[in-house]
Amino acid sequence: MRTIRYFVDKRAREHPEKIYTIAPDPGFSLSYLQLKEDSIRLGKYLMKLGLKKGDKVSFMMGNGYQTTKIFLGTMYAGFVITPLNLMSQPSQLEYFLNHSDTKLVFFSQEHKERLTAAVNKVDRDIKLIEIDIDSKSIFPEDHDLSDIPLPDVTQEDDALLLYTSGTTGQPKGVMLSHKNVVAGGQYTAMAHELTPEDRALCSLPLYHINGEVVTAVTPLVSGGSVVMPHKFRTSYFWELISEYGCTWFSVVPTIISYLISGTDIEGKNLKLDQLRFGRSASSALPPSLHMEFEEKFKVSIVETMGLTETAAPVFSNPMDPSKRKYGSPGLAVGNRAKIIDGAGKELLRGTQGEIVIRGDNVMKEYYKAPDKTAEAIEPDGWLHTGDIGYLDQDGFVFVTGRVKELIIKGGENIAPREIDEVLYKHPAILDAAAVGIPDDVYGEEIMACVTLKPGHKASEQELQNHCLEELGKFKTPKVIRFMDELPKGPSGKIQRLKLPDIVKELEASL
Repeated sequence: MRTIRYFVDKRAREHPEKIYTIAPDPGFSLSYLQLKEDSIRLGKYLMKLGLKKGDKVSFMMGNGYQTTKIFLGTMYAGFVITPLNLMSQPSQLEYFLNHSDTKLVFFSQEHKERLTAAVNKVDRDIKLIEIDIDSKSIFPEDHDLSDIPLPDVTQEDDALLLYTSGTTGQPKGVMLSHKNVVAGGQYTAMAHELTPEDRALCSLPLYHINGEVVTAVTPLVSGGSVVMPHKFRTSYFWELISEYGCTWFSVVPTIISYLISGTDIEGKNLKLDQLRFGRSASSALPPSLHMEFEEKFKVSIVETMGLTETAAPVFSNPMDPSKRKYGSPGLAVGNRAKIIDGAGKELLRGTQGEIVIRGDNVMKEYYKAPDKTAEAIEPDGWLHTGDIGYLDQDGFVFVTGRVKELIIKGGENIAPREIDEVLYKHPAILDAAAVGIPDDVYGEEIMACVTLKPGHKASEQELQNHCLEELGKFKTPKVIRFMDELPKGPSGKIQRLKLPDIVKELEASL
């Protein structure tokens, strides 16, 4: 049975005292038996408050001891967990609360003002419960909950409602069932050959699919464990791995870049022999950055790819380093993948088209959006990813861009990622993203937005000359804009489509 409850019960029955999660900030650990007992207590408490099976429960908190328990315990008890993105603007937060039909929000004190302001604009009663994520318990022990039964949970029941980043239009609510969420964890464990002896370091927020499924659900289904600090910190990343014996970690390319420029492990007496690999996902990992990280830290990075709509994992490179391909997120794992043209016809290997996916991890629906669901999922279960790419002769996928992000210059399709990767080869570049801008001659021209590494300098002409050598004149950006920071979603993925408007605003303010 693919439900969160099944796996929590199974682990508690077979290895009750084994540690599931460690919260280093308060210094707490949680066994599988404690996870089960606290999940039951959470469920009964919510039912006593009047919630029913399938009701939406949200949280607005950073990662931590109680956040992890609320995330899993809500699903265990038959409710739907709907995490709130801490990066949300006020209008987005109001939209999430209203659209999701959430009945109750757990929150920590630092988010009280923003949350209360948004809740007051929703024409529906929403119960708010303030908690300390580092407390041992969030409910009074004197509550008698013994006579409240929990509802049954099946693998087709709703489990997780998560909103997309919303780079264009209103964010869509991705509804994932228990089967979807568990399959996501199983496919991750399969891809990385995880065993009960493995321990993950969670560096990504529990309001993002990567943190939720890859580093919280995956250890549950594989019988392993996870270290759950409040947030990623460059100054403490390697020390956490060393102190708690982590065997793997999941990050995004931005974090990889931060670690390269901001950390060192030489001469620190760290215990890293047990560290098997790092995992990169959520956006493309430039090969130059990939190789620089592995060369500096002697830690293998497995590039992968996933979507919110697929409960995270879709593709992954093999665990054998000799079989990996730089620049590719790998082979389909658990899922099936193919490339299609605009008419839905499957294309031959090496031919570029849209990547579509089918598998048990593909979402149930877009919440309250049957038209968008029908557009995204074919009747036979194939999900349109919106990503453009091709499969090589070995079945490795190469992603060249998004359907909506392709730059069409003079009738020629240009994949922004090709330009990004060349810019990343320049030693001064921390972040880079190319995008199309209107042009009277070509229809679209190329603009690249970049941020520089601390202590580095580069001019627009220098970067254009660098691109000319690698790309030629036609694909070299006409304009390069320097920014303090590129807009990113919660996972660290650059929100490319926002760049033209941001640049216009910056130029107008000068």
